[in-house]
Amino acid sequence: MNNYTNDNTARRYKAHVSIYGTTQLHLKNPYIIAWWSAAFPGFGHMLLSKYLRGYVLFIWEVVVNVKAHVNSSMIYSFQGNIDMAKEVLDTRWLLMYIPVYIFGIWDSYRTTVDLNKVYLLAEREEHQFNSFSLGALEINYLDKRNPFLSVMWSLFIPGLGQLYIHRILTAFFVIIWLVVFYYYSHVQEAVVLLFLGKVKEATSVIKPAWLLFIPSHYGFAVYDSYINTIENNKLFEKDLRNHLTKNYQSKSFQILKGQKVK
Repeated sequence: MNNYTNDNTARRYKAHVSIYGTTQLHLKNPYIIAWWSAAFPGFGHMLLSKYLRGYVLFIWEVVVNVKAHVNSSMIYSFQGNIDMAKEVLDTRWLLMYIPVYIFGIWDSYRTTVDLNKVYLLAEREEHQFNSFSLGALEINYLDKRNPFLSVMWSLFIPGLGQLYIHRILTAFFVIIWLVVFYYYSHVQEAVVLLFLGKVKEATSVIKPAWLLFIPSHYGFAVYDSYINTIENNKLFEKDLRNHLTKNYQSKSFQILKGQKVK
């Protein structure tokens, strides 16, 4: 496959392949993206490949959530201890938390709607994009990957599925924060104690406020790797089809609608 570069000769491109990963436009459901932003601010934007905005919102969520004791309050609420849930909240941090949380949901929804429109315009323009990137640090190229393997590796360790499909920036970010969540929640210590049959010790060592971050982290890693594997496969097939049509198909070849080939 030829190596093209996005040289800004077109108004819009559907995709860009670099040593850091494959970034592409494709139709997304705004409600699903907004839901991921509600589940964890920053995830919706990362699904849109808006990495800088997503990283800022993600880090904001972790820092302010911990300072405001939002997760701790949620745990007390689940236990039916509403008075303690109110008491543990730090309103100084909470009043900063709520507006940014709402903004993340609204902005991811709005951006999804806009990017869907951009994708439709880029699809009509059908400008060639680079499909192979060779650099001193990495090699990246369009090819087909197995979505099942993406999910499997993400379930083992979040971030490995992204490494499998060469989403380097997301992979590093997810893996680094997984280590942070593991460390402060003491979940791995608790697992070892459970294997040893020490249930009370395992329960006492765990930090629930940090533990609540982990399910969303796993869910995002699985969903992101699965969806992007499928979309990358579609992009590869279409790029290959266009390449073969342009370079190998006879110009006189026609498909006549409504006529049977004898």
